Amino acid sequence: MKKFMMAALGGTLAGAVLSTQVAAPLMAQEAKKPDSVYQQLDLFGDIFEKIREDYVEPVDSKKLIEAAINGMLSSLDPHSSYLPPNDFSDMRVQTRGSFGGLGIEVTQEDGFVKVVSPMDGTPAAEAGIKSGDFITAVDGESLMGLPLDEAVDKMRGPVGSEIKITIVREGEKEPFDVTLTRDTIKLTAVKGRHDGDTVILRVTTFNDQTYANLESSIKEQVKEIGGMDKVDGFIVDLRNNPGGLLTQAIKVSDAFLDKGEIVSTRGRNPQDSERFNATPGDLADGKPVVVLINGGSASASEIVTGALQDHHRAIVVGTKSFGKGSVQTVMPIKGEGAMRLTTARYYTPSGRSIQSLGISPNVVVPQLDTPQEDEAAKDDAPKRKVTSEADLKGAITNDSMTEDEKKQALDERTKAGEAAKRRLEDFQMSYAVDLIQGLSALSSDQQADQPTQKAEATPAKKDDTKKN
Repeated sequence: MKKFMMAALGGTLAGAVLSTQVAAPLMAQEAKKPDSVYQQLDLFGDIFEKIREDYVEPVDSKKLIEAAINGMLSSLDPHSSYLPPNDFSDMRVQTRGSFGGLGIEVTQEDGFVKVVSPMDGTPAAEAGIKSGDFITAVDGESLMGLPLDEAVDKMRGPVGSEIKITIVREGEKEPFDVTLTRDTIKLTAVKGRHDGDTVILRVTTFNDQTYANLESSIKEQVKEIGGMDKVDGFIVDLRNNPGGLLTQAIKVSDAFLDKGEIVSTRGRNPQDSERFNATPGDLADGKPVVVLINGGSASASEIVTGALQDHHRAIVVGTKSFGKGSVQTVMPIKGEGAMRLTTARYYTPSGRSIQSLGISPNVVVPQLDTPQEDEAAKDDAPKRKVTSEADLKGAITNDSMTEDEKKQALDERTKAGEAAKRRLEDFQMSYAVDLIQGLSALSSDQQADQPTQKAEATPAKKDDTKKN
């Protein structure tokens, strides 16, 4: 009996041990299982109810849910966010070409609000806000840790109202305040002008009007110069252009390309990938093109730059671009709001992604800050006039020049003076204009050699015709 009891006890112990050996891994596996989505949603519901019931002050349930949604989206990347109905409406108005605010494009970096670029002719640009500035406070209230949309909301307000923003700028020892007056921002997407025979196209944003503005600006400037035959080339100024609509970036690129890929987008699923190609027709008629960029050139600006650079259609001048190589899709949701979700990366024709890298110019030309007032203040003494041969008493005249040649020499001297002035005002633009003129002169020299070649080729073409 004792043996049986001992055996029974042994069997019980063995069974207990076996059960433990089998159950332990199962329990461990169960413990390692991630909570299901539904359990997580239950957790969210529990916390939501606890906040509503026990928070020290009553809370607005709608705002609480919107904050939770925005927190979920903004945790993905700096460009995904929730757009409440008012913001969604503002965004649609903005893409049509006008909106209320300061005229400043911002992003978020390490919890700080960073200026991508101020927009031309807006309160931000007039107040001297620069690309790369950090906005740390609005009306004395810190923006640190706030979601980007909330920080932007604090900068919005009625047209005509004042706002004080605190700026941290590289090279400045202390933060400083800037007071601006909110205004209705009306954007002319493209502003055209010409410097001599060079057409300059300043593209400030990519909204619904960009391509139409570009096309009309080119026609207007070419007409003022006297026809496409007299045009040296085109400068596309994308500096401080924060981007905008992908469709418009494709159209602007296509304006200067006859064929080939413009951009491709690749999402999470291979079937969602897209490729966009150029169609025949070049609004610049094959003339030299220079694209100007800087650290404030982002998104759609980089698509245009990358396409023209990869196809060797343009020389890119300036400094490295911002490096935003992602595509956001705006999806309307219930309640008249929307969510802006990053859905793809885009790639230039050569297959490069510029996300976080930016586009490097073919010719790096930093902008030179040369405040003439400061230079003048340093030296109030009268400057000694530089003497030339013509100033010497009794100098003989140049009798080999005709009146037309003298006039041409005077015109060239005047142009040289204007170029020197332009370098002080905008060194990068001056470099681009000089480059276009050099390319135009080179093209003219090549064309001068073509008639001889054509004359040699003509008889062969006639002979071929007769043989047929």
